Amino acid sequence: MRIRLVDAFTDRPFAGNPAGVLLLDTFPDDAWLQNVALEMNQAETAFAHPLPAGGEADWALRWFTPATEVRMCGHATLATAHVLHTTGAHPGPVRFATLSGVLTATPAEDGWITLDFPTAPLSPVRPPAELAGALGTEPLTVLDTGPDVGDLLVEVADERTLRGLSPDFTALSDCSERGVIATARPDDPSVGHDFVSRCFFPRIGIDEDPVTGSAHTALAPFWAARLGRSALTGLQASARSGLVRTQVRGDRTLLTGRAVTVVDGELLAPAP
Repeated sequence: MRIRLVDAFTDRPFAGNPAGVLLLDTFPDDAWLQNVALEMNQAETAFAHPLPAGGEADWALRWFTPATEVRMCGHATLATAHVLHTTGAHPGPVRFATLSGVLTATPAEDGWITLDFPTAPLSPVRPPAELAGALGTEPLTVLDTGPDVGDLLVEVADERTLRGLSPDFTALSDCSERGVIATARPDDPSVGHDFVSRCFFPRIGIDEDPVTGSAHTALAPFWAARLGRSALTGLQASARSGLVRTQVRGDRTLLTGRAVTVVDGELLAPAP
């Protein structure tokens, strides 16, 4: 079986967020999928198989971290769409059946791919008592992002504060269902992006995720409301870094990015 490692939300190797991608004829048992994800040891590994023609979706898609299956993943969806498009396995737009409903990926001729995801419902919440200590800074705003994303969205004072965060991951893992999205305005408004973020998910085995598509379904409506514009660009300020173009369209959010295949190999462990 061919297995690939794709860097998503970037146009060059060794940046963005790496995801494993494995195309299958059907899904084997969950234990085997989890073992492959653990072996790949990426933030997420995506598994997809084609569905019969005429249905509401073209491919079934699931995502696993090294520790567990997740309900939503943007960068591994982008990586899967990139593999389907560049290998000719599925030219044109593709509809994925997922735990978060049907998600569409539309490739453009210039290599950009646009994902159509549900907009996260944001609601103010009282910060957990341990949040400020776990993050290392006092939050300005704390919002719940709903069941599909499952994070706390936390606004911090400024970009310098954001980049300087060094969380206590053990304490942070008790603060939300999945993780914490920290965000701020750029210190320099002329840099070409509208907001910056970092994402921490120690509860699912990922201390810091390099570039998180699903988080931008919450970041996009948050900053669109603040800035009065539906189309924005976010920079995820991890060590690898990556850009996500966003556009809020009511209950749907478009996430646009590039991807590049870095490893194309053979998985020798047969599926049961």
